[in-house]
Amino acid sequence: MPAAAERTSERARAKLNLDLLLTGRRSDGRHELDSLVVFCELADLLEFVPAPELSLTVEGPWAAATPADRTNLVVRAATLLARARARGGGAAIRLVKNLPVAAGLGGGSADAAAALRGLRRLWGLSIDDEALRDLGLELGADVPVCLFGRPARMRGIGERLDPVRGLPDLPLVLVNPGRPLATGAVFGRLRGPFEPLARPPLKGVDSPRGLADWLAQSRNDLEPAAIELEPAVETVLAELRALSGCLLARMSGSGATCFGLFSDRGEAETAAALLRRRRPDWWVAATTAPGDPR
Repeated sequence: MPAAAERTSERARAKLNLDLLLTGRRSDGRHELDSLVVFCELADLLEFVPAPELSLTVEGPWAAATPADRTNLVVRAATLLARARARGGGAAIRLVKNLPVAAGLGGGSADAAAALRGLRRLWGLSIDDEALRDLGLELGADVPVCLFGRPARMRGIGERLDPVRGLPDLPLVLVNPGRPLATGAVFGRLRGPFEPLARPPLKGVDSPRGLADWLAQSRNDLEPAAIELEPAVETVLAELRALSGCLLARMSGSGATCFGLFSDRGEAETAAALLRRRRPDWWVAATTAPGDPR
């Protein structure tokens, strides 16, 4: 069994769905999907210190919108891992919430994944990555891919993960209009049947422009439902598409955050600065999603 750590920390990076296709609905009502997922440099931060009991404190720019009780996925993840450990576990957890809440960036799921990783190390557990992802799926469909933490194709209800190698680094502008969108509400607006979409093979895409061309043949099937619930999403997309150098704009996950893809980080920084001046009430961030060249 690995040695327990005295204290440790984990980054919970923002998850971005570059596309999101709905491929069916199971008998239990859960939707099956097919999505190309990457992770951004922007992240929440979690710190873990041994303690007799489990506790969570939340700080940062989005702390006021983040509960610190048992409804928080971090607490649920810690409780689940302690149960799998076959004895109680304690830790003082500090969450610095830098990512918007209910924003389509997988923030809660990324936080839960970081909690599972950090507490595994803090408690010196021998549970392997595959078993940890199985536990994560009990918390939500996005937790396994957030545990994986690298570019991936996510299918099924989130349990089928295939590494996606060869993607370039992706310069991005992320925009949230300050309007939370509940995932359940967006899925509740969906009406089948779901139209299949045969995407071409993702091969030889070695530049942001090449990826933008590939993504233009795909879509996010949750966008129409999200726009019905929150028309500001359509406004965000229009503003992104109007920015000089924007190769493609799309909503991430169930929204309301949207992304613009650019050729280089300098263009993304310039576009983000311009959009902040135009829309000071929006959350706007330039970032990069690292590729996986292996």
